[in-house]
Order: sequence, then structure tokens, then C-alpha cells
Amino acid sequence: MKTIMPLDRKLLVAFLLFFSVLGFSQKSSSTENAQNIKIDSLLLKGAMAMDQANFDEAVVKFKEAESLSKKSKNSSSVAISNQLLGKIYFERGETEFAANYILNAIKLHQELQDLNNLGQDYLIYSQILIKTGNSAKALPFLENAELIFSNSRDDDSRTLLATAYLYEGNILQELKNNQEALLKYQEALSILQKVKVKNHYLLGRVNLQEGRVNYNLNQFTKSLEFANRAYDISLSKNFPQIEVDALALLSKIYNKIQDYEKAYVNLALYNQKKQTYFGDLNSEVRETAIKNALLSSINPEDFDPGKRVQANKITTVLIIALFTILCLLALSLYKNNNLRAKANELLQAKNAELVIAKENAEKASIVKAQFLSTITHELRTPMYAVTGLTHLLLSENPTEEQKKHLDSLKFSGEYLLSLINNILDLNKLEADKVEVEQATFNLRKRVDDVLFALERSAQEKGNKLNLEYDNEIPEQIIGDPLMISQILINLIGNGNKFTRDGDIFIRIKQLSHNETQTYLHFEVEDTGEGISKKKQKDIFQNFTQGSVQINRKFGGTGLGLSIVKRLLTLQKSNIELESTLGKGSKFFFDIKYGLAKSKNNEPEERVYEIDYEALKGRKLLVVEDNKINQMITRKILEKNEMECEVADNGEIAIEKVRFDNFDLVLMDIHMPGISGIEATQKIREFNKDVPILALTAVTIDENIDDFYLAGFNDIIPKPYKVEEFFFKIHNALKRKNVIL
Repeated sequence: MKTIMPLDRKLLVAFLLFFSVLGFSQKSSSTENAQNIKIDSLLLKGAMAMDQANFDEAVVKFKEAESLSKKSKNSSSVAISNQLLGKIYFERGETEFAANYILNAIKLHQELQDLNNLGQDYLIYSQILIKTGNSAKALPFLENAELIFSNSRDDDSRTLLATAYLYEGNILQELKNNQEALLKYQEALSILQKVKVKNHYLLGRVNLQEGRVNYNLNQFTKSLEFANRAYDISLSKNFPQIEVDALALLSKIYNKIQDYEKAYVNLALYNQKKQTYFGDLNSEVRETAIKNALLSSINPEDFDPGKRVQANKITTVLIIALFTILCLLALSLYKNNNLRAKANELLQAKNAELVIAKENAEKASIVKAQFLSTITHELRTPMYAVTGLTHLLLSENPTEEQKKHLDSLKFSGEYLLSLINNILDLNKLEADKVEVEQATFNLRKRVDDVLFALERSAQEKGNKLNLEYDNEIPEQIIGDPLMISQILINLIGNGNKFTRDGDIFIRIKQLSHNETQTYLHFEVEDTGEGISKKKQKDIFQNFTQGSVQINRKFGGTGLGLSIVKRLLTLQKSNIELESTLGKGSKFFFDIKYGLAKSKNNEPEERVYEIDYEALKGRKLLVVEDNKINQMITRKILEKNEMECEVADNGEIAIEKVRFDNFDLVLMDIHMPGISGIEATQKIREFNKDVPILALTAVTIDENIDDFYLAGFNDIIPKPYKVEEFFFKIHNALKRKNVIL
């Protein structure tokens, strides 16, 4: 495609127009000359209106030029007017008007044998056919355009030939002829690499399309190569639309080759870039984008001033007046010229690819939702076994040494469960929907548990954990114990990851206090790699680490510090960083905690009011397909002297409830055959009273209403705390008056 003319070229055209008219002033009548000059004036005014994004005025001027050209039988000007009108109406989405004008231009340029303009007419008309769903009909016009441009060796014609190959390849890909489409893209790429004046935007688009067609052919290695080429071009030449399209394709490729971490990283970067570039697109930007798309293929030299002949004195005055206006316009546009030139390519790319971006965003959103749904269930199911077995082992009189390790395992399991919830529900965390718990707990014990859990990994790397704890800190404080554990585990774990044969210092001191609050200062300092000043600004963003080399050397997702920042924000605090490359890093923050009214040994977590005696002897049905989960749930219930029966699937559960009496049903959701929701709905058809609790490992935040509508009385997300498990069973039985 031809690019927008620099300002000095516009002035040159104006000078050519002025002097060419004067130079041929002896060859025609005054009337004929005045008409031709008027036509030129209208075409130039229309072009200037387009330059100012005033498309309505441009249409008026081009139609006046067309009308006057018809009266003077100036076929060349009629054809040019029709071509310009066709371009405007196409870019504005009025394809019916665009088609009429371009067909007229094609007919006239055929009669005039103006092959260059005829080839451009074919390209425009093929785009109209593609946009109106007639891609197959566009192929002959593209082939004619290719024939015209292949006979010329200048760079402009070769670039237009590559453009035709690109359009034809897109159609063939749409028609599922991927092998033929690949050949067209290869021809286009070969041409673009040989021309002297490189069209980097077109190179980026061809590489992207070649990546897509290789993806369709299951050639994922080649697809990855071309997608990365397109991505590199977009970054080096600042082509945002190609950048977001390449990121979307990279995410699909990595997902297909089962590199899910890179797939998710590219997907997250795609969503971020899409919002940055296109999130605030408005009508003004749209109009400007249309302007640039139009001007990219309009060359004022096509207005052929050499045909103009003799002018009289009145004509000369008109030309001088027109030249003066052009000069004034040039001066007024001079200040904005550089800015417009830079914005031209960006806006053109946005306008041309908006529909594709929307489709890619929808597909990427579906991929993300499917990924999160699958990984949520796969992680929470084994976590249920970990927490359940830990509880059972703790209840079987372990030795003091075993109890110490089991307590650490229980603590780590609770932390891991919370971390899984936060990582897999980043949208919830980013929207600040995570609630801060207010519980009484012993901070020193929490810190000791964290250090005990991380001690072995530190020893494996030759690191020493050093705790400096202010003894003035009250024994019992009020706040969220799990959040501070998450924060310390992430910060200490981060320091341990980037340190070898060094020290990690954990410092906690009381800054001030009164009767109701204490203000604490936390520091985690390491002697590891350190972070550069440049990277310190971005280190708390999602999926960010110090560098690509650090990511490959030490691993990790880059989510830990982002989670720390968000958890502290929820508690009205902020993380600070001091770091020097090669010397280590120090993270620090301050938090206010409430003070317990009594310093007695109060319970650390929430107190559940449960009458365990009333639960003894109650008969429960556990509907669960996983044998390990069946065993764990049965043992937990039987430890409390409750009767328990098991159903392996929903069909068996329905029959058991139909022919037996149960005090309560614990229903899994994902099972072979019918789901837990369907089974509950069928049970409710003949039994409205029996309490049914959903015992599920899926994330339920988005569809919690569906559970209650299906007939569930409550929901217990797996894995769970045993106290919470019995608390919900107790409440469900109490509400149904099964127990008092």
C-alpha cells in the first residue's frame, strides 16, 4: 500500500499544478481550461478534507468533481473521482455505495487502459467482496490485480503484488485450502524481502498469517517461528495490532503443545496489551483511523495536472488563489505533521484489525476459563487427601516428634490451599473481593510455623534463616493469620530462591501501640542476586521476574510478589523494596493489628459452636466417586461415631435415598454418569426435606446460585477444615430440626 505523502511532497505537487497549468496555457479554450481547473480544485479540496478527517465534505467535493467531469467528458477525472468515493465508502462500512463507485472506476480505467489504477480498483473491489461474505468471488479480481502488478518491476507495484497475494492467501485459508494459502504467503514474503523500500507492517502481517496457516496444518514448530517473527517486528516497529494478534497466536500454540505456563503468560500479556492499546477507542480515533487508511493509498500525483491546457487571466488568478490557500494550509499543518506521521500507522492498524482483535479476545477468554476450571479441580482434589489424612493422623495419638511434623504439614496444607485459591482466582483478588478475617492469633507461633516449613528448603541451598523478633509484641493480636503467613512464606521463599550459601533475615518489631492497636514493622532481607533499578518498578506485577535469565535459572511464575502486594493492599499496607545487584534485597512493610482484651490462651482461629454429642448416631450418605476421598470422609465421620454409607455415583445415590432414610446427604458434583446437581434435582422430586450439602472441589463463586436452585442446602468446598465440615453438617441438621 502507498503511504501518506510528507508535507514537502504536497507543496511540490501544488507547485507542479501551478506551473504546468501556466506552461500549457496556449493549447485550449478558456472554457475547457476553467472546467478542468475546477475539477482539479475539487479533487484537491476533497483530498485536503480527507487529510483533516472531514469525510462528509470530502464526499461532497468528489461528487462535484465527478459531476463536472461527466459534463466536460473528462473520463480520467470521472474514474479517479469514483475510485476515491469507493475508498471512502468502503472504509466507512457502506459497502453497497463503495461497490457501485468502484465498478464504475473499473469500467472507465479499462476503457482508458490505465493499468496501475485498474489494479488498485481490483484490490479495493476484492476487499468489498470479502467483507460482504463473497470471498470466493473476490479471487478472480485478485488474480487480475496480480497479473497487472507482476508486469511492473518498481517497488510500489511489487508491494501491491505482495498485498494481493496476502489477500488471496487469507481467502484460501478461510476456504480451508491451507496448503494453497501457504504458497501465497510464501510468495508475498519472498517479494517483500527483495524490495529496496521495506514495508515492515506488511511483513508483519504476512509472517502472522503464515504462522496461523501452519497452526491449522498442525505444523506447530513452524507456526511458533513465524508467530515470533511477527511479534519481534511488532515490537521493533511499534505495530500494536500485530503485537496483540501475535500474542494471541502464541498462547494458542503453547496451549496446543501443552506448555501451559507459557500459554497462560502470553494470554495474560495479550489481555494487558489489548486493554492498553484498544481499551479507550472512541469515535474520534475511529475517524482518524479511517483517514489514515484512506490516505495510505491515495497519491495526489495521480491527479495528472499535465493534461491542463491554456488558461486566461481569470484562470491564472484562480490558480494563484488556490496556490496561496495551499501554502497557508501547509503552514498551518506543519506543526502537527510529525505527530500525524507517527500516529498514521498505529491508527491504520487499529482500524483494520478491530474485528479480528475482538474474536481473538473472545477465544482467549474461553481458553483461560477452561484452563482455570480444569486446574482448579485437579489441584483441589489431591489437596483434599492431604488435609484429610493429616487430620486423621493427628487424631491417632502421634508421638511428639510426629505431631510436630504433622502440625507443619497441616499448616503448609492450609497455606497451599489458600495460595491455590488466590492464584486460580486472580480476577477475584484484583477486584479486592477477598475478605480480611479478624481472628485472635499468636503471631510468634505463626512465624515459627513458617520458618519450620521453610527450614529444609533453606538448608538444601546452604542458607540460614535468622529471626529477630521483638519480645514487646503482644502475645495475642487480632487480624488475618493466614494472610500474614502467605506474605511471609512468599517473601522468605523468594529470598531463599535467589540466595545460595547466604543468610535470610526476618525482622519483626513493634513501632508503637495503644490500648486497642499495635503497629508492627516487618522486614525480610537476603544476601542473594539483587534486583536492578529498572526491574524494581515492575517486580510486583503479575508474571514478572527480574529478567528472562532469572526466570530460566530459578523458575517460578512471577506471581508471588504480586500476591504479596495485593494482600497488603487489602490490609491497608504497602510493600517497599531496597535492592542492589549482587548484594541482595530487602522487602519491608508495616501493618496495624488489633489487641485482644485478654492475654489468656485464646484459640487462634474461628471458634465453631458444634454439639458433637448431638451428631453421634446420625446416618449420612456420602456420594463420591474417588475411593481415597470416600475413605477419608468415612473415617472422619466414623471418628465422631456417625453412621456412614457410600454411593459411587449419582444414580446409586438416588436409589439409596428413595428406599432408605438418611439424616443428611454429602453430594460430590463431578462424577461419572449424572452430575451431583442432576442427582440432587431428581432427589428433590420425591424428597424435599433431607438436607443435601454440596461437597465439591470446583470453584463455585460464579455459579453458587445454581447449587441452591438445584436443591442444595449448603456448600462445603474441598478441601476443608474439619471443624468447618462438622459445623456446616451441624447447622444443616439443626435447621431441619433433626437435632435441637
